Amino acid sequence: MAGRIAAVSIVEAVASDLRLRIFSGELPSAHALTETEVATSYEVARPTAKASIEKLVAEGLLVRGVHKTARVADLGPESVRDIYLARAYLESEVLRRLAAARTVPAGAVQANRDIAALATGAPLDVVEPDMRFHTSLIDAVGNERISRMYSSLVAEVRLCMSRVQSLHLLDTNLIQAEHQKLLELIEAGKGEEAAQLLDQHLGRARERLVAAMGGEAGPEADLPSGLAGQ
Repeated sequence: MAGRIAAVSIVEAVASDLRLRIFSGELPSAHALTETEVATSYEVARPTAKASIEKLVAEGLLVRGVHKTARVADLGPESVRDIYLARAYLESEVLRRLAAARTVPAGAVQANRDIAALATGAPLDVVEPDMRFHTSLIDAVGNERISRMYSSLVAEVRLCMSRVQSLHLLDTNLIQAEHQKLLELIEAGKGEEAAQLLDQHLGRARERLVAAMGGEAGPEADLPSGLAGQ
């Protein structure tokens, strides 16, 4: 029996492909993206091209001033820190709540297994299951508004993840191992320890990406693994 096929609008289909091209680096930072270019490339009407661009502007992947051409977001060091700080606020509290209930999300477990299977694969392949791992934790709380808040960050978070992986700033085995430890701490009811490990996990990625973008890295860039001695 054939599975269900989700119907998507032309606007969403074009936006989805542009999104993937941004994440992969095919459309680099500051690349100008005109409505004419999008309409011609995808053989769609100008209003459709405009709507697709506006969708990505709303997600933070494209930026556009008044009467200006849209460009791929050029995330600077401070933007990266802002994105990771917003993540940390939400995810840390979620870990505490999951640990209090000792709720280990099945989706996060599977996502981490998928990361383990990619240990010797292309770095960018890790981005999707890595994003899925963190999103599964958020959604497991069962609070629609928290999920919606996190969803508003997802595109920018994934852009940061893509940059981290394309620059080979983190080892896939370390990502997977720290994820596994987070799940174990949740199961053991150790919310504060889980939140501390998350701070190290995100802080290392954040500050290494800041340095790669020309900023001055904080001490978190050189943090040893939170798994030391375990």
